[in-house]
Amino acid sequence: MENLAQLFDKAINGKNVLVTGGSTGIGREITFFLCSLGANCLICGRDPKPLEETVKEVTAKGWKGKCISVECDVAEETAIARLFEKVDNELGDIDVLINNAAIAYGSISEGNYEDWSYAIKTNLMGNLSPTHYAVERMKDKKSGHILFIGSMSAETTDEESSVYVATKSGLKGFAQSLRKEVNKFGIKVTLIEPGAVDTDMQEAPREEKLAQVEKGEMLKASDIALSVVFCLAQASRADIVELQIRPHLQLI
Repeated sequence: MENLAQLFDKAINGKNVLVTGGSTGIGREITFFLCSLGANCLICGRDPKPLEETVKEVTAKGWKGKCISVECDVAEETAIARLFEKVDNELGDIDVLINNAAIAYGSISEGNYEDWSYAIKTNLMGNLSPTHYAVERMKDKKSGHILFIGSMSAETTDEESSVYVATKSGLKGFAQSLRKEVNKFGIKVTLIEPGAVDTDMQEAPREEKLAQVEKGEMLKASDIALSVVFCLAQASRADIVELQIRPHLQLI
């Protein structure tokens, strides 16, 4: 049996990773986990302040992996092209793409066409476009891993969340189809679907969310980050295709 520390080191140390939405919530915790294990992470987000804070914290910890940031709105086509220019210039290669960036949205009864369009661009096109650029690079070397952070909403289809559900359901279908398309090139595809997670997307007061975490009604962002590490640590022969993570007492 292989030593677990050696297993994680072999799977992650020295890998080049792009994390969209990597400066807050789940993306931030994923970045911390991976950098602590020696991965080099390029993170992107819309707000420069949390990006800077995340990079500073990785640097201060003295972890083996480095962290680089770039401002990017994944809803914008030209921004994704510039993002991958940064990947090429700063990392030189990409081994792992973690499509994590997303925004919350509620019912189709709320907002207008422009609002719905932005939610769809962020949550769906913001996954498709980076995937296109990553696949181009991964195909050349016959290896790579693309992970999507989806949502249990695609299964539960919650009331008053029709726009968000539409985006996450579309993402689920895309991930399933993509795997059939790219696995012959040695590229893995994983969809991770969390239940309720204590992030900024949950609008409840901070104290209320902490109480839900304590009761086992809500997950921590680090729980999802750990699942990402688990998926990346699998042997080349083994694919974690879909992984659902629910709070112990969240009844779905």
